[in-house]
Parts: sequence; structure tokens; C-alpha cells
Amino acid sequence: MLDIKWIRENPESLDEALRARGAEPSAQKLVRLDEERRSHLSRLQDLQNRRNEASKEIGKAKATGDAARVDAVIAEVAEIKQAIQEGEAEERRIDAELSDRLSRIPNTPFADVPLGENETGNVELRKVGDLPNFAFSPKEHYEIGEALGLMDFDQAAKISGARFTILKGGLARLERALGQFMLDLHTGEHGYQEVVAPILVKAEALFGTNQLPKFEEDLFKTTDGRYLIPTSEVPLTNLVREATLDASVLPLRYTALTPCFRSEAGSAGRDTRGMLRQHQFYKVELVSITADDVSIDEHERMTAAAEEVLKRLGLPFRTIVLCTGDMGFGARKTYDIEVWLPGQNAYREISSCSVCGDFQARRMGARYKVPGEKQTRFVHTLNGSGVAVGRCLIAILENYQAEDGSVTIPEALRPYMGGLERIEKAV
Repeated sequence: MLDIKWIRENPESLDEALRARGAEPSAQKLVRLDEERRSHLSRLQDLQNRRNEASKEIGKAKATGDAARVDAVIAEVAEIKQAIQEGEAEERRIDAELSDRLSRIPNTPFADVPLGENETGNVELRKVGDLPNFAFSPKEHYEIGEALGLMDFDQAAKISGARFTILKGGLARLERALGQFMLDLHTGEHGYQEVVAPILVKAEALFGTNQLPKFEEDLFKTTDGRYLIPTSEVPLTNLVREATLDASVLPLRYTALTPCFRSEAGSAGRDTRGMLRQHQFYKVELVSITADDVSIDEHERMTAAAEEVLKRLGLPFRTIVLCTGDMGFGARKTYDIEVWLPGQNAYREISSCSVCGDFQARRMGARYKVPGEKQTRFVHTLNGSGVAVGRCLIAILENYQAEDGSVTIPEALRPYMGGLERIEKAV
């Protein structure tokens, strides 16, 4: 959420940022509503001051025996009391409207984010790894998995509907191995603390990480009003909700392996074959909570940590910076890491690492204290996939496939696979 004080002082900057993101300029409406709120609060304060003065007048009138004056002031106080109650109700209405409008305004991009309307405006930063050269026509992951007898979409559809997958045997173990490998790498070498986090959260937690109210249609809601997490960014970032931290404990770095749940609203017809776009999938998430002056450096560090997963697995990838029109709602800058999929002959997203500044912290009330300063500051938050487990499994199947239909296991995963070097057709 943006600071209304900043918006008052920089309305043109906000509208410029919104236009860059393809959003409607909103500064004037927000400033007018804030002016209404401030004017109303001033009137309410005047009423409260008059009530206090009148209460003193009643005492003076009683002391002098002026009964008529006492009755008149008591009647005035009753009217003021009613006006204050109505005014406080109006204050709550204005506050709620302003908060709702602010909650729907996206974050402002950094100055170095490339301008663009959509993904065509994204800029490639680097490519890592050589693309595999097959002596045969490479297959897509679902063709490989089904031929192995270890990936079943039909039975999953009978049980749960479209966009679900059943993995068996070596592929089920490969997915588990990938998650464990990523956790060990991030905790052992990158300084992240592993967390076992809830996958059911309250609406307030999703508001804090800006999935609500704007993206409710993408979420699965339970009958008791809670939600299944779309990413463990939600519980991990909310670990500092309503907290005031000492600057000495920052940065905090968390990681978790969780199932994630997304309704995929608006993606009808996209990636309907295979397991690229699922309602349920596993992901290792990275979250950092930092001081305001180091978050940009932390963004580079987090992206490098996610890239290292693919380097260790020998998977070719490229890293791009998203343009203003393609960034997520809460981000000020985002790097996408796209892994090479030979079956599709294309790079596909496998990680998205974003720095949010204090946007989420304002929604969560997450602050920190700097020695020698009276006022607290809002923390900065970052999140990224480290990486999406299912998509990493897809990339291994396609990049390590053999002509006979088997799949070679990357060396980094073999200790997690009991020494197994190859996945072959189930018998």
C-alpha cells in the first residue's frame, strides 16, 4: 500500500507510475478523498473541543445558580454528542473507502525498470548454460511422463478435475528430491531459515501480501472463511506482521517448501496439456525482510540464489527484467528466471523474484527501529521462487530425456534419489 502523504505531495509522480503500468491515473481522486477526510477530522475535533468547553460551562453555571444556562448547555452537549457519534461513523466510512482505494493501487516501479505494455517489453539480462542438442526430436514432459507410466492426468481428472496430476514411482520421488535439494541449498549455503508454515491463512494475511482484495478470484476459499495459500510468500512474509523489529536482526531470510493452490482464473485455454499450469503444485519460496537501504542489493542476492538451483542441476536458463506493464501488483522491480524446455523449444518461467519496498509492510504494520531514531521505519520485503518444484521436474524431464524414453537424473539429485542414475519405464 502506498503512503497517502507521499501521494499528496507527489500526485504527478503517482499518475506517471500508474500510466507506465497501464493503470488509470488515480491521484486526484485519492487526494480529494484524503482532503475530505482531513477536513472532516478537523470538524470532528472542533466538536470535541466545544463539548469539553461546554462541560466546564455547566459547572460554572451550576456554581452561580444559573439554572437556565445549565439547561441550555446540557441540551447543547446532547446535540454535540449526537453529532460526534454521527461524525465518527462518517470517519469510519471515509477511512474504509480511502483504505480500499489505496489497497487497489499497484506499487510504483523503480526508475530503472524498462517501460513496456506487456511481456514484449521485458529485457533479457543474461543467458546461462548451453541448450541441449538431441539426435532425435525432443518430447514434451507429459509425453515422457506418460510413456514412463509414471504421470497420470486422466486418473487425476477423475479424482479432482482438470489441472491436476498424479506422479508415481521415480517421478514422485524426483519431485520430493527436488524440494529437499532446494531446501538444503538455500538453508546450507544461502543463509535462509527453513520454516514449516500454515497453508490455510486468514484474509488479513493475504491482504498483507496484496493478494486481497484485488486477486480474490485466483484464490481457493474454505467454508470457514480462510484461504489456501497461492504461495508460501503469504505466511512467510506475515511472520513480521504487526511487529516492530530491532534493526540488528535484519535481514531476516525465510524459506519453505509447501503445496500452493491457484484457481488459474483467466488462464482458460493456456497450458492445458501437462503440468505447467496446475491448481495444486509444490514450490520452494524465498522471502527476505530487510532494512530500507539494502533491499535492492538483497534483490540481486535472492535472484542469484534462485539461479544457483538451475546451475547445480545443469539446466539452461535466462534471466529477464520485467517491464512496467508486466510486473506483479506489489513489485517495484522483478526478475523472472526462465528455464529452457526443449519439448516446447522455448524458455518458460520457473522463478520470479521481486522487491516490494515498504508496500507490503504498510499493509501488515511491519516496522523496525533504528538506534538513535525516535520514529520507526517500515521494513522492506522481497519474495521469489527458489524454485517452482513442478516446473523444475518438467525441465529435467525435457532436458535429460533419452531417445529410449528414459530420463537421466542430474548428479546433484542422485544422493536424494538413493543413488539412482536413471528413471526408466515402470514395469
